[in-house]
Amino acid sequence: MASIQQTPQGPVLVLKESALQQKGRDAQKNNIAAAKLVAELVRTSLGPRGMDKMLVDSLGDVTITNDGATILKEIDVQHPAAKMMVEISKTVDNEVGDGTTSSVVFGGALLAKAEELLEKDVHATVIIEGYQAAAEKALELLTEMAKQVGPNDKEILLKIAKTSMQSKLISEDSDMLSKLVVDSILQIVEKEAEGHKVDLDNIKVEKKAGGSIRNTQFIKGIVLDKEVVHSGMPTKIEKAKIALLNSALEIEKTEMSAEIRISDPTQMQMFLEEENRMLKSMVDKIHQIGANVLICQKGIDDIAQHYLAKQGILSVRRVKESDMTKLAKATGGRISSNIDDMISKDLGLADLVEQRKVETDKWVFIEGCKNPKAITLLLRGGSQRVVDEVDRSMHDSLMVVKDVIEKPAVVAGGGAPEEFLASNLKEWADKFEGREQLAIKKYAEALEVIPLTIAENAGMDPINTMVTLRAKHSQGRKWTGIDARNTRVADMFTIDIIEPVAVKEQIIKSATEAACMILRIDDVIASSGGRGGGRGPPMG
Repeated sequence: MASIQQTPQGPVLVLKESALQQKGRDAQKNNIAAAKLVAELVRTSLGPRGMDKMLVDSLGDVTITNDGATILKEIDVQHPAAKMMVEISKTVDNEVGDGTTSSVVFGGALLAKAEELLEKDVHATVIIEGYQAAAEKALELLTEMAKQVGPNDKEILLKIAKTSMQSKLISEDSDMLSKLVVDSILQIVEKEAEGHKVDLDNIKVEKKAGGSIRNTQFIKGIVLDKEVVHSGMPTKIEKAKIALLNSALEIEKTEMSAEIRISDPTQMQMFLEEENRMLKSMVDKIHQIGANVLICQKGIDDIAQHYLAKQGILSVRRVKESDMTKLAKATGGRISSNIDDMISKDLGLADLVEQRKVETDKWVFIEGCKNPKAITLLLRGGSQRVVDEVDRSMHDSLMVVKDVIEKPAVVAGGGAPEEFLASNLKEWADKFEGREQLAIKKYAEALEVIPLTIAENAGMDPINTMVTLRAKHSQGRKWTGIDARNTRVADMFTIDIIEPVAVKEQIIKSATEAACMILRIDDVIASSGGRGGGRGPPMG
């Protein structure tokens, strides 16, 4: 046991009997092996010809996806170093949305290359310094090679949305879907002093199995997955004036227990009628200010429903708060907490409010808002698994379009920027004296793993492809990458494979930081939990 130290005075016990400790080279090897395994898991799903993974959780629910972040989130990773690789994909997913698989594959490659140096007795600190210098240089080179674009350049945005979909299940329908993505984002863009801002919370994504992916719709307004509360109400209203209410249309019960003493049967009748009258006056108030649609965040009393139906007001109750906020943004209405304070200015406007059947459910569509700052994408697909994957793919696509609008610079895809960075870093490494030079060269080799993997997944010959790719780059053709669809090396800009610089930057930062962090660890001490001296977490 590593925790016992022999001294002249006898053995000294520092750690618990059951603690596991791995020192030095062993710990490093073990951590690198675990991180490399995680990268291997997602490696085959990189690129347009990447394969999907089927994940089955403990309850037997099936997820079919090739989104790196989703794959790693669904599998329950135990090893502490492997968990750090999973964190990279989460960070990249939250920050920029796309490039999750690339970041993990690149992180794994960095560690695999570092292992080769460790075996040649290059110290971990030297490798880390080399990697960090290389990452900084790579980010500089990226900025130099990037093409600046206009944030409202619809053509570029369409190409970017489409590129993001190329590696997904929805690539067949990417023409139609990328239009939806760009339209919906341009609808909610807000101009600010230092640029543009996009808040994706303003896009409501509703998904429903049935139909095909082509039936996906972009709705200038909001879809509520609720039905009209009362069968006597109209189910379609044109030129709608919408009252948004976040308090209940009910008579409040008293907080403390109260009792009413009635001495005369007629008083009983009056008491009941009073309740009706109060509800009727609430409904009358809504009718007076000209509302013909009522969207309520809380409940609506049965009697109130009756009066609303009589007035012909279409009502929906128990709508989520987030939907209420979106409705206010879409229709230009104001959410009121008190019926008495409502005025006709608070009403939102829409061309059409209609209850429609979507498969077996009835949903209320509020559409044709004038200039909505919140909209809905209604995703369809042949089965639940398909719709879920469409949802994930659309998320990535929405995110990359948002990235470009907020930071309007792009590079080509298909592994072109990685190969460009790799060839330039190799030249730059020669300026260094000492062992850092080795680390920088290994960093460049790790970058080449991305085009290499795209080529392998497309069934191309890896060696021939990489030789051709390097030759083209040395001739100064910096946009040459792997066209996996047609299994050839080509200029990626001419075939419209374009990605945001923000994504590439995030991949480089996240992967480098994680790799350096794992390389710094030279000792793993796992103390077992509990007083029973149970087993520590598995180290292997």
